Amino acid sequence: MAAKNHGEAAPRHGWMTNPRSRADIHFNGGWPSNGLEAGKFFPAAQVGLPDPDAPGDVRSGPKPVPPDGKIASGGSEPAGAVLDEVRNWPKVDLPSGTEVPFQWNFSQKHRTRRYNYFVTREGWDPSAPLSRAQFEPEPFATYKPYGDIKFEDMPDASNDPHLSKPHSVKLPQRSGYHVILGVWEVADTGHAFYQVIDVNFTR
Repeated sequence: MAAKNHGEAAPRHGWMTNPRSRADIHFNGGWPSNGLEAGKFFPAAQVGLPDPDAPGDVRSGPKPVPPDGKIASGGSEPAGAVLDEVRNWPKVDLPSGTEVPFQWNFSQKHRTRRYNYFVTREGWDPSAPLSRAQFEPEPFATYKPYGDIKFEDMPDASNDPHLSKPHSVKLPQRSGYHVILGVWEVADTGHAFYQVIDVNFTR
């Protein structure tokens, strides 16, 4: 599907393809899997926040960070709202505590500040909607392709093959069913892209 301009109906940018996210599985890689866009700096709820590591980046907003119950969809309604439903979602088997390549696919690239990965707490409740209280408050892994350099010094994202390469993520120690939340935070806008992976952790 060709990328569209901001004024058109279907947003676009990127989504997780490995391990396959809920959006990738449900929408088979099509719209709206690549447009689950909202404010950055999850789990913070405010807009207008500066990046603590790179204060020259565009501040968060104007879209807010997804509210509780709408995290899987990135608050994208109505098209993405199905992703927030509590149901028996297909699960990806992953070996607990090992390093796994994580891959994002892009319909439009952005200068990237970081990818943050959160996991549900031990004893979380799969029968309840995803909320901040369901996740650990800090990411278990963070990947910064360019460290803390100024976003204007990053390569032109549209021609940067580095962004299309997988990055290695050390998985947390878990067993059974958990959810991983991946947040792709960009430097040159106030937004991020939200993806969740339903995981069956094996040991």
